[in-house]
Amino acid sequence: MADIIVPELAESITEGEIVRWVKKVGDHVDKGEFIVELETDKVNAEIISEEEGVLTEILANEGDVVEVGAVIAKVEAGAAAAAPAPQQAPKEEAPKQEATKAEAPKVEAKPAATPIVEETPSTERVIASPAARKLAREKGIDLAAISPVDPQGRVRVQDVAAYGSAPASPAAQPAAPKAAPASTAKAVDSSRVEAVKMTRRQQTAAKRLLEVSQSTAMLTTFNEIDMTNVMALRKRKKEAFQEAHDGTRLGFMSFFTKAVTAALKKYPAVNAKIVGDEIHYNKFYDVGIAVATPDGLVVPNVRDTDRKNFAEIEATIAELATKARNKKLSLQDLEGGSFTITNGGVFGSLMSTPIINGDQAAILGMHNIVKRPVAVGDEIQIRPMMYVALSYDHRLINGKESVGFLKTVKDLIENPEDLLLES
Repeated sequence: MADIIVPELAESITEGEIVRWVKKVGDHVDKGEFIVELETDKVNAEIISEEEGVLTEILANEGDVVEVGAVIAKVEAGAAAAAPAPQQAPKEEAPKQEATKAEAPKVEAKPAATPIVEETPSTERVIASPAARKLAREKGIDLAAISPVDPQGRVRVQDVAAYGSAPASPAAQPAAPKAAPASTAKAVDSSRVEAVKMTRRQQTAAKRLLEVSQSTAMLTTFNEIDMTNVMALRKRKKEAFQEAHDGTRLGFMSFFTKAVTAALKKYPAVNAKIVGDEIHYNKFYDVGIAVATPDGLVVPNVRDTDRKNFAEIEATIAELATKARNKKLSLQDLEGGSFTITNGGVFGSLMSTPIINGDQAAILGMHNIVKRPVAVGDEIQIRPMMYVALSYDHRLINGKESVGFLKTVKDLIENPEDLLLES
């Protein structure tokens, strides 16, 4: 009998939510075959079977949150031996499984603990941090009995510690579970409001965006770029570029990525981050490109943009965007970026103040290209103009650096031939 275990995906990922089971009990599985999809804070992971055989038990349901290392299913090796079991006695299968659990509670208690702790008596899942769940298990506390301080309803380790140290009374403990669900399902009039549970990734994104806004001294500076020259260059070269590079299209993102890379070299503080009481100046240039997907925004990274040419950057962005929309991004695609570009202009945004991504120091916001009258020398001309915004952490980047960085990007885009000298 082989266990299907939630694998360790990355140091920062401690748990995930089961999205769907591809196989059901009694199905034959091959070694290396994808049997269950797991959604984590960052990516969707496909968990495979390490053995060929028959799936005999599923220990966690779709929607359950399971920790790394938890056993979520069992495969009996040897298809011929295991396959007849569900057919000969399908009604006896469930009692046999429960009998096994009763005889050896220590073996099954570990994998079963995660989903049980996270559910209230009404089967509504409690949102809690991994540390909070661990402490609750150690203290034997039901997470559903805790009233969290967090306005979003997430139980933190401080909540568990406070609950565990508070004097327990028989009357007080049962009252807490009733209060938790009241703020969601019971408060919604289904005839007027459709309540849809946030996905795990949406919850994580909301939490992190709030953390960034609360933990950084974020400011935004603006400028505008005359896109005349870069649009003319792109128009002249796009067909030849596409033919020379196996169908890769020449877009604006490669110009902005190269311009940003040159500006990062000139202003290293924008390519840095704060770690404790230290400033870490990155000596690499991994630029994240925000991609909109049905499940929300993701930011895969184009690695080593200082060493890639325009065609390599365009091809990489296209590949990452396709992977993002097909939920095929890996953790390596998402981790370790030093700067981010987001393009709200593709949706028609004229101006915005983007939020810094993760522990980075700054983010560039591109916007819609709009023809409008501008002064060119002593004349008024109609030019294609784009507003750009740089949101930055003022603890690390001062006003002079932020304005200088954005002005460098502006100058390079308005004189795109100069980018060749920076490549």
